[in-house]
Amino acid sequence: MTAAYTELERRFRRLSLLGEAAGILQWDMAAVMPDGGAGIRGEQLAELKVVGHEAIVDPRIADLLDKAERDESAALDPWRRANLHEMRRAWRHASALPGDLVAALSRTVSECEMRWRGARAANDYKGLQPLMQRVLDLTIEAARIKGQRFNVDPYDALIDEYEPGADAARIAAIFDDLAAFLPGFIERVLVRQAAAGPIAPLGGPFPAARQRALAETLMRAIGFDFDHGRLDTSHHPFCGGVPEDVRITTRWDEKDFTRGLMGVLHETGHAMYERGLPADWRLQPVGAARGMALHESQSLLVEMQACRSREFVSYLAPLAAQAFGGTGAAWGVDNLHRHYTRVARGLIRVDADETTYPCHIILRFRLERALIGGDMTLDDLPAAWNAGMKELVGIVPPDDKDGCLQDIHWPGGAWGYFPTYTLGALAAAQLFEAAVRAVPGIPAGLARGDFAPLMAWLRPNVHAKASSGTTDEILAAATGKPLGTDSFKRHLERRYLA
Repeated sequence: MTAAYTELERRFRRLSLLGEAAGILQWDMAAVMPDGGAGIRGEQLAELKVVGHEAIVDPRIADLLDKAERDESAALDPWRRANLHEMRRAWRHASALPGDLVAALSRTVSECEMRWRGARAANDYKGLQPLMQRVLDLTIEAARIKGQRFNVDPYDALIDEYEPGADAARIAAIFDDLAAFLPGFIERVLVRQAAAGPIAPLGGPFPAARQRALAETLMRAIGFDFDHGRLDTSHHPFCGGVPEDVRITTRWDEKDFTRGLMGVLHETGHAMYERGLPADWRLQPVGAARGMALHESQSLLVEMQACRSREFVSYLAPLAAQAFGGTGAAWGVDNLHRHYTRVARGLIRVDADETTYPCHIILRFRLERALIGGDMTLDDLPAAWNAGMKELVGIVPPDDKDGCLQDIHWPGGAWGYFPTYTLGALAAAQLFEAAVRAVPGIPAGLARGDFAPLMAWLRPNVHAKASSGTTDEILAAATGKPLGTDSFKRHLERRYLA
């Protein structure tokens, strides 16, 4: 390795460690921190963001990047060249913004995220709106600065933070394709399910402690290592931490164990991706997850493709019956599988089935694009949300709590993130289809609670690739084609109408 590149690796290792420290503090804030700690935690996170920002915008970084790209790139192996490319991308995003804007955005987001918890519980959109307006204004300022620097639309600059290289035009085309397909498909499924008669209820209550014990059993079956991770409770399920210390959170509903359980399995998919990233490139940009579309593909592949399959439910059914003392036909494979594949027009994104879920995401994509572009204001948001829900999902929220207040993402500053959920669902279907084609024994393994064949395929084809290529390059190498909608549509047709 040459001098400039070696120095860049050293500096970016330090930056990665700072970012991971901030990530653990954010997990703590969401999972265990008392509300009274919010003020100082916001200051801590802001200071870490400023320290990291100052380190990456150090003029020496720009000089080193220029030198390594000009004089040394040809001498580097493919992974180091890819690492240099990812370093440049990280520097471009960071150097575009002044430090005072980075600090202000961090502080405001921390405050707004904590305020959102109470506002949602109280159905108080108006009470949250002034602080959320500050988050939006700062986000628009950052987006405009980056858009001018990168010569792209401001919203595309935000998307690029979560899904490198993606843009709103391509996403809109994909989403328009789904919006044309899904309403009619959903109606056909609803008619078919109605004809099959009612699903037998599972009873309850389901104590949270028993739900957790069952969840941990299933996490171990998937391959989660509790020596390198943990499961906690939060207001909103997420996966955080670092590859050596993965932090999963969920929320439990003692009236319905199916929701919290699938939330855990979803986040376990994220965790398996993090644990499978290449150790040789730990703390370097190329060793990080490629982007949130692939990250979501791994969570949705585990939850939707694998764990809602009939094969996996045949493994789950007796475990669930034992955990909760369930007896009778309601606890059989057929009825439990109907619970896990039930299609319904619902208000809440995180509880949506896989056929209606993309409709929730298309709505959020359209709304946040309009808000960032100045075509809509936060005053308009509740009414626009309700109209979009009626058009796309066929149901109207009775209040803001179950409408535009339901997600943490906008109060938490994650503008441009939402599209990756459905891009991830498309990638998950594409990857699972390719995996089963390559390893036909995967479904039989799921029926035994054996995820090893599936993980053995995902490790080299997705996890170990990290950020060594683009999302489309990784997908094309694994499945033979870039991201598209065909596999997802085939999956829905097979599961719900075959």
